[in-house]
Amino acid sequence: MANLLKLERQKQVLHMLAEGNSIRSTERLTRVHRDTICRLVVRFGHCCKRLMDSRLHGLVLRHVEVDEIWTFVEKKQARLTPLEKSERFDIGDVYLWTALDKHTKLVASFLVGKRSADNARKLMVDLSRRLVMPKPHASDPHGYQPGGYVHITQISTDGFSGYPEAVDLAFGAYAKYGQIIKDYRNTDQPGRYGPPEMVGTERKGVYGISEFEERTICTSHVERHNLTIRTLMQRFTRLSLGFSKKLENLEAACAMFLAYYNFCWRTRYPDNSGKPGKRRPPAAMLAGVTDHVWKFDELFSIAMAN
Repeated sequence: MANLLKLERQKQVLHMLAEGNSIRSTERLTRVHRDTICRLVVRFGHCCKRLMDSRLHGLVLRHVEVDEIWTFVEKKQARLTPLEKSERFDIGDVYLWTALDKHTKLVASFLVGKRSADNARKLMVDLSRRLVMPKPHASDPHGYQPGGYVHITQISTDGFSGYPEAVDLAFGAYAKYGQIIKDYRNTDQPGRYGPPEMVGTERKGVYGISEFEERTICTSHVERHNLTIRTLMQRFTRLSLGFSKKLENLEAACAMFLAYYNFCWRTRYPDNSGKPGKRRPPAAMLAGVTDHVWKFDELFSIAMAN
């Protein structure tokens, strides 16, 4: 059945969700039924995914940080039966994988799925296709110049074992890659959810990073972006009632939010005075994908036209 909501009403509902409202609060404020809202999110989310696939190409990114953020679909992993664990990939613990550029804050690639080596490979291959890769002849000796590989970007991740193979498969010798491993210990705070204390970090250059460059390995920016995701997407908020009942809904919601973040959201420059820093252009504008700040109406119109 076609969505019969007026166009302005559809924009209002989707804009509220992109700004951090939950589905049920949006239902109460707009008097649009939650089932209609979910169908609208899935439709718009698929359009946003196609929009980013068509626009985020030919990128020049100097340092990409990659991380995964946890949520679950239908029920948590511990509640799955042995049969569901072996056959179902669309329920239980699910992760949003994001590849964030350190300088422009652009989310160049993302993936929703299990925390597996296969998904790590899919993410890195998709990321490599979005960057400007040199032609094979560029590494050969020619023009009286010695040959050699040119590093087009640096990639930093956590210590997940699937990343080194994935980076090597997608980039080969064209990327510098390092891992940062953080050590934690439990504090004396009572309760199951007491925050752990970080007692140290180990930076390890894997490909193309010398000992003097290991200090540049960093995932702090993408981890800070995880806070933005948890704040504005109720499906990722810990210790709350917000979660996805279908993997398709989660994928669409992530695509909608990340498109809004890349083209409309304006982060702030750091300010050491304790006051909010100056607002900076959207990530897509800083990365050269677009030349102006998009409003939500423009994002809606362009995405739905794809």
